[in-house]
Amino acid sequence: MANRIMLNETSYHGAGAIQEIANEAKARAFKKAFVCTDPDLIQFKVAAKVTDVLDKENLDYEIYSDIKANPTIENVQNGVAAFKKSGADYIIAIGGGSSMDTAKAIGIIIANPEFEDVRSLEGVAPTKKPCVPIIAVPTTAGTAAEVTINYVITDVERKRKFVCVDPHDMPVIAIVDPDMMASMPKGLTASTGMDALTHAIEGYTTKAAWEMTDMFHLKAIEIISKSLRGAVNNTQEGREGMALGQYIAGMGFSNVGLGIAHSMAHTLGAVYDTPHGVACAMMLPIVMEYNAECTGEKYKEIAKAMGVEGVDAMSQEEYRKAAVEAVRKLSQDVGIPAKLEALKEEDLDFLAESAYADACCPGNPKDTCVEDLKDLFRKLM
Repeated sequence: MANRIMLNETSYHGAGAIQEIANEAKARAFKKAFVCTDPDLIQFKVAAKVTDVLDKENLDYEIYSDIKANPTIENVQNGVAAFKKSGADYIIAIGGGSSMDTAKAIGIIIANPEFEDVRSLEGVAPTKKPCVPIIAVPTTAGTAAEVTINYVITDVERKRKFVCVDPHDMPVIAIVDPDMMASMPKGLTASTGMDALTHAIEGYTTKAAWEMTDMFHLKAIEIISKSLRGAVNNTQEGREGMALGQYIAGMGFSNVGLGIAHSMAHTLGAVYDTPHGVACAMMLPIVMEYNAECTGEKYKEIAKAMGVEGVDAMSQEEYRKAAVEAVRKLSQDVGIPAKLEALKEEDLDFLAESAYADACCPGNPKDTCVEDLKDLFRKLM
């Protein structure tokens, strides 16, 4: 079987990269942007950094901000209707995974109207056409949605999140500008950073991993481990490191998938509205312990990438434990809780069944079952 790598057509990295938006829009003869962003980014003038670039170059745009932290089917439907009225011919997505996931779903449905039922996009939908061109501008260092073929939508009615995997949704351009991330509060920096680490570790250990994605993921683990504490303290070096590390993780996991830490995090987000990065951070060390027996020597490389000393002299049991503890320590250092107070015993059946049905579950290195997932959820109580 051939291994596939899909990345952006073009990506820009570094402080001031947002200035390239105007150049790309002009070069591609785009007429009007549909700017997808969330209300907080408008309130705190973060989105204005991009719209100021458009204003300066007299580029037309319309803003759409009906986007929740865990974007819903309704957010997408309203966005599709707004796009149709706008006369726009491309999308600029400004924000974290929420804005970019909403933009991807809108762009896919506009180009493939036969999928206007948002639920029909779950899994690997057989869309025929690339979505409306997207310029993705992340404001968080975590989701890497700007370089992935994945997006996640919340079905409020059914209390579940569903993952959509579609090569047609890849943003044509990614603008990874650490200055766009400088206003992130500590808690959001920590949670999105741990999401990025989860991407890197799950992508490295997933069943579909191979040499090229291993290269991406190990480098991402190294950069994130060195940078996240600094980013939480708002150092320039930390912010720049996280901007790069999370993107590199996305280059890998988008092409090979994830595992049950993400399956379980999706479920916690749908049921309790737990922030995705927090849920990932809580689940990651628990899932790593569960998966250890099926990972060969990979935890040795994870421990090394995270800066653990003396790894080569350790036994397999010791380096596996060291890798898990390094993850747990980083999560603790950046203020992520280890327990979820909202979790209830009576919810475990639904949580486990939902996680088992999640699109990320099959990629887990260790085959699982509903009962095992219940036991893993219980460790958060």
